[in-house]
Amino acid sequence: MTLWPRSLFGRLVLLLVAVVALAALATIVLFNQDRAALIARQFTDTKIVQLRSLRAALDDVDPARRRDMLDRLSREYGVRIVPASERPVIGAPVLGATMSELQDRLRDVLGPETEVRIAPRQQRLFVRLATGADSYWIGFPLPPRRNPDEWPTRALTWVGAILALLLVAAFAFARYLARPLRELNAAVARVGGGETPSPLPETGPSEIAAVNRGFNAMLGNLRQIERDRAVLLAGISHDLRTPLARLRLGLELGAGDDMRGGMVADIEEMDRIIGQFLEFARDDATSELAVLDLDEVVRASVDRYAQLGKDVRFVAGQAGRLPLRPTAMSRLCSNLIDNALAYGAPPVEVSTKRDGRVAVLEVADRGPGIPPGDAERLKQPFTRATDSRTREDGAVGAGLGLAIVDRISRLHGGTLDLLPRAGGGTIARVTLPLPS
Repeated sequence: MTLWPRSLFGRLVLLLVAVVALAALATIVLFNQDRAALIARQFTDTKIVQLRSLRAALDDVDPARRRDMLDRLSREYGVRIVPASERPVIGAPVLGATMSELQDRLRDVLGPETEVRIAPRQQRLFVRLATGADSYWIGFPLPPRRNPDEWPTRALTWVGAILALLLVAAFAFARYLARPLRELNAAVARVGGGETPSPLPETGPSEIAAVNRGFNAMLGNLRQIERDRAVLLAGISHDLRTPLARLRLGLELGAGDDMRGGMVADIEEMDRIIGQFLEFARDDATSELAVLDLDEVVRASVDRYAQLGKDVRFVAGQAGRLPLRPTAMSRLCSNLIDNALAYGAPPVEVSTKRDGRVAVLEVADRGPGIPPGDAERLKQPFTRATDSRTREDGAVGAGLGLAIVDRISRLHGGTLDLLPRAGGGTIARVTLPLPS
């Protein structure tokens, strides 16, 4: 059990209420502190004119009639007049910068003998006014104090009204902010249930738009994974059906020596197809990086083909050391060389070089080449070449070799390009960034 709200709406309302409450409290405190300033502002030029008039009237007061004269002036000007001879000190000295400035101003206008004091019990501000014969305390009434039971009620009424308006505004605003979150929650629930929701709108506040953009990207990746899975299953069933049918036909006809070679070739083709499927399904991103010499990695792959009697030649170009995933890079080299041997003509030339801040690996063949419009298409999974570029042994590949190379290249931050070779053939170029 906790008082801190769990919802965005509750927290937003709590924040607004706290801000308004603090603002109201600060306003009340500041109002009370500025009371002295309000008193000082009462003494405008009109009050100064009244004091001058009173001083002129008091200069000619007859001592015998002074009491009557003082009563009459008090009634006319609405003040209290007390002779300083009868009461030398009255009230308390004024405090604060505002009241001190008021006293200095009155002294400049009425003379240096002018003094300002305050009598809180009488709720009056007294000004000592020097005349020719005597001095007098002129008491002006202070603004009436509020009833202590009245101002809190009024303040609380205003605060309550403001809080009510803020609650309504907060409710509408919180619903506006929470709507995309509710949509995101519903979409996530649908994904968890195995459904594919529609993309979320990438509008509204920047944070919400960024979250929806990330969710839409994830949704696109999930759809791509689902498409790859469907194509993978379809490819397995399609590519294995032909050699299996040939094997079954050979068994039904009673395979002789002349058919055993074909059956062995079918089995090898099936093994190659299954191997490519396994390579495509393998997650290379989980393998560890190691700083290796690219020339040495490529040389090891080329040497394996040379030991099998393949016409594969390697030209090292001091490409340099860079972070690599050894197993993935070996598969990249093997797939490029296999592709060149299957679709091109020997010799297959493998070379490396350093070009500025990148390392370049090239595998070149002398085959019929790749039409310009097929270069990007052949990087897609389960995509096969046109009739102008078919395997030399007549077998049908799974269409995963270049897709595997492209994925491993991108995993290392590089690119794969299929380029025409001068004199005929194709150059498969892998560009990898060197460490800074």
